[in-house]
Amino acid sequence: MKINKENIPVTMEAPGTVMRALPGFGGMTVAFHELPKGTDFTPLLKGLKNDSCHCPHWGYILEGAMRAIYDDGKEELLESGDLFYLPAGHTAIVEKDLKIMDFSPTKELDEVMSHIGKVMEQAGG
Repeated sequence: MKINKENIPVTMEAPGTVMRALPGFGGMTVAFHELPKGTDFTPLLKGLKNDSCHCPHWGYILEGAMRAIYDDGKEELLESGDLFYLPAGHTAIVEKDLKIMDFSPTKELDEVMSHIGKVMEQAGG
């Protein structure tokens, strides 16, 4: 199975932001995101356990940088060229305009994205 990133459906688009995601990769969802510097996922995760993402992600930073912040307080800077694994219990802040590809278990990702959608709806976004 293969797909060109341009054929992955857009799930969200805003100024400087394009998020694409496609489930069906062996129980995983493949995603390609372009996010601007300053994007902070923390407020969107409020209300989840420990106010953090409980979905693990495996991926690659194509361009830019993001800071991962874990429930135990540790932080890690992920930069262009880095392969990464984010275990359950994290949030992230984009430090430099970001292009990222990641793979996540569909069930857990759907739960987190459903919560984020509700938070954005309540905020009027």
